[in-house]
Amino acid sequence: MTSHLGIDIGTSSVKAVLIDSRQNFIAEGSAPLDVSRPQPLWSEQDPESWWSAAQTAVGTVRTAAPREWSALTSIGLSGQQHGATLLDATGKALRPCILWNDGRAGLECSELLESVADFTTRSLNTTMPGFTAPKLLWVAKHEPDIFAKTAKILLPKDYVRFRLSGEYASEMSDSAGTLWLNVAQRRWDATLLAACGLKEAQMPYLVEGSAVSACLSPQVAADWGLAGCNVLIAGGGGDNACSAVGVGAARAGDGFLSLGTSGVIFAVTDRPAALPERTLHAFCHALPDRWHGMVVALSAASALSWIAAITGAGGDTKGLLARVERFASDSRRRAHAPVFLPYLTGERTPHNDPHATAAFGGLTVDHGPEAMVYAVIEGVAFALRDCLDVLVEAGAAPTSCMMVGGGSRSLYWAQLLADATGLTLDLPQGAELGAAFGAARLGMIAAGVPEQEACVKPTIRTTFSPDRTNDALLRERAARVRELYRRKS
Repeated sequence: MTSHLGIDIGTSSVKAVLIDSRQNFIAEGSAPLDVSRPQPLWSEQDPESWWSAAQTAVGTVRTAAPREWSALTSIGLSGQQHGATLLDATGKALRPCILWNDGRAGLECSELLESVADFTTRSLNTTMPGFTAPKLLWVAKHEPDIFAKTAKILLPKDYVRFRLSGEYASEMSDSAGTLWLNVAQRRWDATLLAACGLKEAQMPYLVEGSAVSACLSPQVAADWGLAGCNVLIAGGGGDNACSAVGVGAARAGDGFLSLGTSGVIFAVTDRPAALPERTLHAFCHALPDRWHGMVVALSAASALSWIAAITGAGGDTKGLLARVERFASDSRRRAHAPVFLPYLTGERTPHNDPHATAAFGGLTVDHGPEAMVYAVIEGVAFALRDCLDVLVEAGAAPTSCMMVGGGSRSLYWAQLLADATGLTLDLPQGAELGAAFGAARLGMIAAGVPEQEACVKPTIRTTFSPDRTNDALLRERAARVRELYRRKS
């Protein structure tokens, strides 16, 4: 019996999951991460914190399952996308990583589009401050000494790969989010790199997500009690592509809705589906010869955490949501609740507006914490409805859709999302572990397991079908939210 490890480098934590050759969960571990916001619009993390958290998470797995750990055959890596991790010639990080939800590079986005006439044709995507390429233009302009010393640029999970193996490698799904990849041809684009003053030599080499990218270094293997083992490391994928693999979204039409720090709707396609003017992310899948359309709302479960802290609920979001459900069961109170524009960290789809801000509308002295929290989770649902409209316009909407991410633990919120988007949402077993589990699956495939055996769909725990009796109320409230954004713009 062999075992396979998936490591997911998230924004708020690192997760590690160990599975056996039958894909049974053996053990899991996690460690928290902090985000630094030293200036308005900035969002950064120390790359060393990813490595430290990964060591902690893996240590928990090793302790929990020493026998299975000794049979480790492969590692798959998943991670938050777009982070600009700049290394010098010795592999040392030159500055904190600029994260996916950093908004400082708005001006540089315009400069990139102006400098390459066919930018969106090459990349299939428009520029956004959260993507990697404009961040490098910002560094070149504001931190020229650091830019001059930059020998390699890695994405977060690929930095962990470097620490695991000593190799500079990446794969197509994560690299598509840099804006330096020719997505249709699945290769680095010299013209897009040159627009940022970069060369392909500064990029990691590319493999498919289900292919072998490197092997665990002898030093790390010894540190992990695996001396003499030949543990391969799969290419892996961006967090959303790995979540797709984790729920078996491997064929065209398969998709998922994720409620993590951000909210995502992901749909697999057998061809690139582009709509850059509407902020559709047209990326490669972590599996060969497939792509995906992806739309992103920057604040999702993070919005719930924010309002829970504001209202004094702290970490008891389960109890808070139970109170909110009782509040919303009264249709009159629900209809007169405030509305919420959920742009706490700007917004990506469909506005591509890093300066967008959040706001309550219709808030009165009669509204208590439950009304405000209801408005927040409803506002996130409406933001995801706006995202789905973009996929529909591109002809890339999912025909089957699962629900994953930490926010998927709330059954009430899941039903509200089904009602607001019109999607039938299938909640699988283990939904909150999707990305790490998907990474472990990619490791299995790299180790020789056929894709069709590895990427089976999980058992469905619950299905949420849209309740059409709520359509009129939700349409009216969604219109109020959109009008609130128009007035603020």
